[in-house]
Amino acid sequence: MDSARGNSSQLGAVESLGPVRSSLRCFAMLACLLISPLWIAGAVYADEEFPPELTQFESDPRNPLFLGAGEGHWDVKIRERGWILREGNQWKMWYTGYDGTRPGQKKLGYATSTDGYVWQRDSRNPIYSEHWVEDVCIIPHEGIYYMFAEGAQDQAHLLTSRDGVSWQRVRRLDVRKVNGEPISDGPYGTPTAWFENGKWYLFYERGDRAVWLATSSDTEVFTNVKDEPVLEPGPEEYDFNQIALNQIFRHKGRYYAVFHGAHKSEDPGTPSIWSTGLAVSDDLIHWKKYAGNPLRPTNENKSSGMLIFDGERFRLYTMHNEVNVHHVRSQATP
Repeated sequence: MDSARGNSSQLGAVESLGPVRSSLRCFAMLACLLISPLWIAGAVYADEEFPPELTQFESDPRNPLFLGAGEGHWDVKIRERGWILREGNQWKMWYTGYDGTRPGQKKLGYATSTDGYVWQRDSRNPIYSEHWVEDVCIIPHEGIYYMFAEGAQDQAHLLTSRDGVSWQRVRRLDVRKVNGEPISDGPYGTPTAWFENGKWYLFYERGDRAVWLATSSDTEVFTNVKDEPVLEPGPEEYDFNQIALNQIFRHKGRYYAVFHGAHKSEDPGTPSIWSTGLAVSDDLIHWKKYAGNPLRPTNENKSSGMLIFDGERFRLYTMHNEVNVHHVRSQATP
């Protein structure tokens, strides 16, 4: 074929498509105008469920912020979930200390801070050692601090205090099935409480196999909302084996649960690797996990997490077996 003739034919073909391309361009623009609001609405909805200020974190270079005190101290090591409260300009932290051995008595420690970074142990520590105390959750209510904690053999119990330092044990938590019968014998730990509209909500795990929810009007007896779990492991690998709930809070009209789960392992003899995740709910019963979980890489093995608002942004604290803090990435502001 003659090259000049071929180029001329191709040019003519392109020119003849001009009106068609214009029509296609107009159609595409119209389609974008019609579809984009739906797409944008979907994106906004997704962001509203799991906004970046709750999901996008980077580690603080000062980590770890708080560790066990080492040999020669009552809190050679710390473990499990501690609890952090920001009250006015003071930060308060309750933590579990022990001698570093698995059967060692778990005792309650207390530390304070003016900024949530530098912590000072209380000179009265341990502030409670009469009973085994770990995996604590503390809810201030009507001038009293309510502590829901694991006791010996993972039996949840309740303690109270007026100043956060002097604690009295009230009772082992009485948890019943929907029909009023006591739940079956065995562990029921990592108790996590929430109070709203005159009702206490208690989330608890059983051997880290799943999380159940029970309610009470007075903390005397908690009755399951249903006898099936409200939060279960999997299907993703980061929490495939085990799960426990750490904290409930509200943000922008929704409930959020910070939880930790154990990573799936091919070797049964390999120690579990834990990570921190986030879930959302509109009713405290039906939960949806964040598709981007875990909030920090699994290989960091950071668990027992809490999200604390510092007055400007959320901080992610992980507390087992050291306290670390993670900040919202600069591009992920509320």
